[in-house]
Amino acid sequence: MSYDTKQRKASEYASMNNPTTQTYTSLTIAYDFLNRELFGGTLPPCLLTMQRHKGAYGYFSGDRFANTANPKEITDEIALNPAHFATRKATEVLSTLAHEMCHLWQHHFGKHPRAGYHDRQWAAKMHEIGLLPTDTGELGGKETGQKVTHVIEEHGRFACAVAKLLEEHPAILYSDRSENNAPRVKRAADKVASKTKYTCPRCRLHAWAKPHVLLVCGACQKPMRA
Repeated sequence: MSYDTKQRKASEYASMNNPTTQTYTSLTIAYDFLNRELFGGTLPPCLLTMQRHKGAYGYFSGDRFANTANPKEITDEIALNPAHFATRKATEVLSTLAHEMCHLWQHHFGKHPRAGYHDRQWAAKMHEIGLLPTDTGELGGKETGQKVTHVIEEHGRFACAVAKLLEEHPAILYSDRSENNAPRVKRAADKVASKTKYTCPRCRLHAWAKPHVLLVCGACQKPMRA
């Protein structure tokens, strides 16, 4: 009897209550799956990271890292921005991974464009895997340039592949809850502290203000009571 030991190990790791293991196992499975389904398994392994990069969902950096134990071993980086994980669906996050994988493909098998530029060769590869380049985020935008995003082609290769992937391996992603990214939960105590009702003891006029302020009724000239 034979079985897929790699699959079993991935499942074991993903079931562990370890955020690092869960996140990077999930991303590694996604990278390997999309590599097989969309790139014929031709892409080399790379270092997947999570980086807060203002204004970007992710980025690719070729030949970014060297193995300290073997400096001749060089690898590329694909970074995803966790600041957007909470506001984007898993399908959209993984479309960014595939977007950057097209840059990695071009780095190894195509012609190198200038830094950060999205050229026609890259755009053609995007179309091939089912992502439609656009500089506006909407269909019909410019497909090349320094800042280009994409739209997922309905029923395209990526859409079909990612649906199969997420059915078999739901993405485990931890979103960034830093002060600048996480929505603030307003507590009941905050509401009380920010709005207090004051009443004039004579005419019963009501007013609302922050606590501990001194309010005087304009008609009666009496201090208002909280």
